[in-house]
Amino acid sequence: MLHSFVASLLIALIAKRAIGLRVSGQAEVRIEILAALTRLRQLSLHPGLLDEADLAVGSEKIDSLAEQLHSLAQAGHRALVFSQFTGFLKLVRERLTAERIGWEYLDGRTRRREERVRAFKEGDATAFLISLKAGGFGLTLTEADYVFVLDPWWNPAAERQAIDRTHRIGQDKQVMVYRLVSADTIEEKVVELQQRKRELFDQVVGDEALSSGALTLDDIRGLLA
Repeated sequence: MLHSFVASLLIALIAKRAIGLRVSGQAEVRIEILAALTRLRQLSLHPGLLDEADLAVGSEKIDSLAEQLHSLAQAGHRALVFSQFTGFLKLVRERLTAERIGWEYLDGRTRRREERVRAFKEGDATAFLISLKAGGFGLTLTEADYVFVLDPWWNPAAERQAIDRTHRIGQDKQVMVYRLVSADTIEEKVVELQQRKRELFDQVVGDEALSSGALTLDDIRGLLA
């Protein structure tokens, strides 16, 4: 398949640049590697994130999410839906609109943030779609009792902070958390890396840490193994 071919090219690029990183340790090489790893993660979500020509291909994650949100809506439950990639959240919004599933949306560029939060709190939307950067701090959303994490993050602490939006004073329901991970993709490797190196936190995705060496050659090899 074309997508497998693209993934193979990205892996080859990462392996080649990793050799340069071992030799030179240049921050520019590290940035190239992280960019390629990000593209692999996007490919795990939806090929259309890399090439708009593939937008019609579809996404099993979106299919699964829409099915589960339908069930939650019928049972009177509400959910927070998180992704690091706003482009993917856009595709989710389009699908939920087509399925007539009510939603609200918040990312780092959203204006009048308080209005969007209030609209979810006081309205009847089933899902609140939130980007990682927008959802880490300052939100209390006990109206939701389900959480969906659509893509595993390098930073397990940020993931926990986002999930904790539902665990606040006033929460009187059991909160269910689902992490959607694509089988046989780099996402599985990211989850394994989280488990092995919980101390990574923001060292990989934070701009200030791109040259810190937090993501080692052994880590990179593990992601590609």
